[in-house]
Amino acid sequence: MAEPTDFLPLNGTDYIEFYVGNAKQSAYFYQGAFGFELVAYAGPETGVRDRASYVLQQGKIRLVLTTSLLPDSPISEHVRLHGDGVKVMALWVDDAYKSYEETTKRGARSAGEPQTLTDEFGEVRISSIYTYGETIHTFVERKNYTGAFMPGYKPRKSTAPVAPVGLKHVDHCVGNVGWGEMNTWVDFYAKVMGFQLLLTFDDEDISTEYSALMSKVMSNGNGYVKFPINEPAEGKKKSQIEEYLDYYHGPGVQHIAIATDDIVSTVGELRRRGVEFLSVPASYYADLLDRVGHIDEDLKPLQDLNILVDRDNEGYLLQIFTKPVEDRPTVFYEIIQRKGAKSFGKGNFKALFESIEREQALRGNL
Repeated sequence: MAEPTDFLPLNGTDYIEFYVGNAKQSAYFYQGAFGFELVAYAGPETGVRDRASYVLQQGKIRLVLTTSLLPDSPISEHVRLHGDGVKVMALWVDDAYKSYEETTKRGARSAGEPQTLTDEFGEVRISSIYTYGETIHTFVERKNYTGAFMPGYKPRKSTAPVAPVGLKHVDHCVGNVGWGEMNTWVDFYAKVMGFQLLLTFDDEDISTEYSALMSKVMSNGNGYVKFPINEPAEGKKKSQIEEYLDYYHGPGVQHIAIATDDIVSTVGELRRRGVEFLSVPASYYADLLDRVGHIDEDLKPLQDLNILVDRDNEGYLLQIFTKPVEDRPTVFYEIIQRKGAKSFGKGNFKALFESIEREQALRGNL
């Protein structure tokens, strides 16, 4: 009998968990700067002895910030090696046990066998597999659960007033892998998880005078989950991917793209709260409308906020990238508004990379 086309149906991103040095302070940053609401907590007060975790939510986005309470735990080791970084990209599924079975039988390395967690609000079933570096995918099945997040967590509210900035859902998560490893992980997502190759960018598409990279975008069957995979390419100087790998000490999540319905409002508010973004020269806007055609937005606020625009066959998109949100030049965010476009801003790559190179030069890492 023919195999069903989608053996790993995904409903979207369930949560993204960071291992951080100080979860309480990180949670304060995400509440104050990005407008996430604190919704749940696990730690000594809830019977968890080795860690503290804060669950933050805005729209359909859930971030979990976890810190170790012990000096020699796997969490502490992750933070020591990588700095604050993404450990778990959790995927919302209808059947966590079947998801584990289907992926491990196709070659996925187990990071956590299926288990059922229960409390007075019902049950959550989870299982985990490794992807690139030390990053894992956790499959989360929560159809029989009504609690704040999952068993082991208690509801908790922000103590300071929190105002959301219009962030809606995770658009895509980008991974950086080492030299020559991109196709290995593209094959992993294709064979192990049933994803399809959506787009390919080579060093002709993504290069500047100094540096280059290669990227392939993998998407699951319904398009709800997209994972671009980057690797460095040869250039005169060090690429941003190499800088990331040097400071993260291995492959990992480079950035998380978050969707908004009003990028001007969202970015204006984020800037007002002190979130720092990459900048492009004024010349980028001089012929913008010649390049992308008619757009609904006024050009001046886009230029004032440094928002980039690109068009594909389906429509256009608006996007902007934060500077790294850690002291190490590793993880950052993209804010994106899609007006029909399904692509990833190929027309902006050169301007964006030159902007990143200016930041690299300031750090002495170009």
